[in-house]
Order: sequence, then structure tokens, then C-alpha cells
Amino acid sequence: MPTYSIGDFDRREILAMLATLTASVIVSPGFTAAETPLRRTPEQILGPFYPVKPLPATSDLTRLPGRSGRAQGQMLNVMGQVLNLSGDPVRNATVEVWQANAQGRYTHPSDQNPAPLDPNFEGSATLTTDSEGRYRFKTIKPAAYPAGPNLIRPAHIHFQVTGRQDRLVTQVYFDGDPYNATDPFLNNAGRKELLITKLLDPTQEFEPDSKIVRFDIVLYKG
Repeated sequence: MPTYSIGDFDRREILAMLATLTASVIVSPGFTAAETPLRRTPEQILGPFYPVKPLPATSDLTRLPGRSGRAQGQMLNVMGQVLNLSGDPVRNATVEVWQANAQGRYTHPSDQNPAPLDPNFEGSATLTTDSEGRYRFKTIKPAAYPAGPNLIRPAHIHFQVTGRQDRLVTQVYFDGDPYNATDPFLNNAGRKELLITKLLDPTQEFEPDSKIVRFDIVLYKG
């Protein structure tokens, strides 16, 4: 096998070799995973409609015990992973969720929105992450709703996540909502793009007319 010294290559060849080597390092999955830091999920307000009743331990908000009907609205399969800043999964974290219905009304005695309640939807649940920090639940897409004389809040789902050391209150919003641009809570969050998700088409394991929402949540230490 022939050997080469640096003098056997001209400057253009050396630069081309360096560019190839750099590209191979950049696309290495191990390198990018180690060098890309996670960012803590921005906090959001708890809001005035945190449930007054104990949150049920369920992964399906679209059905209520003892009722044959199903919640109205676009079906969503919400899933994600709770991580710390190092990228480690947060196991056995408590994930509380609550939201308005498909008409923009909460099942809460203080909600004065005249929109109708849904008899088959209460809009809250508590979940526990698995050994990989994963959570998953089924719900419906909430609607935007009036929150003051000159404010309409965009559609969103509330989260309160409690790990071993940290607690985070946040909200997830939906890409393309016309009220995202004017919502003060979302726009004062800093890195608001971390709170906005897309509605993805379902895979075969989900109902064909449903959508998938992916929302990963990052705590400080977990």
C-alpha cells in the first residue's frame, strides 16, 4: 500500500479532504446528540381554570365512566417524553393536563364563557411517565375562547409536570392558530416555538380521522 506525505497534495486537495472529514463528523448521530443541549420548556400561567375536582387517572379524555357518548371535536393523540437538561428521561413524573372543550369552554364553575358544555367531556386527567419518561393520552382539540374585552386566547392544553426535583407549569399551542400571534402569554414566553406543535397525520395504530400531537417537556434536573 503506498504512503503519502502532506507534500503530495496541493492546497485545494487538502481543503477538500478537510471539508469531507468535517461533514462526516457533523452527521454523526453520536456527536450531534452529545453536543446539542436541550432547553427547558418555557413556563406558562396556571390559569384560572385548574380543575376543582380531583383529576381522574385516565389516558382517554374523550369518554367518561358510565356514559356511552363520546366527546365532540377533532380527536388528538397527544404524546411526548419528559426529560431533564441532560437528556435523561424523567421516570414516574406526574403529568396533569386540563383544557377547554371543542367550543372553548372549561368544565369549571368560574368559566363564564356562554359556549355550551359537552356532557361527554370534562377535559382533565393525571398521568405518570413510564421508565423512558414517556406519556400519552387521547383528547379532542380545544377551541380558542374569549379571555377579556380585547383578548381571545388561542387553543391550548395546560400541563403541570412534577418530577423528583422539579415542577413545571406550561401549555402547548397549535401551529397555524390565528390567535397565536396576539396572545401575550405565548409571546412573552421566550423561545415560544418550543410550545407550538403541528397536527400530524395518524399512523396505522390510531383512528384514521385523528391527529398526532408530539410535545416533549424538558425540566431542569427532573
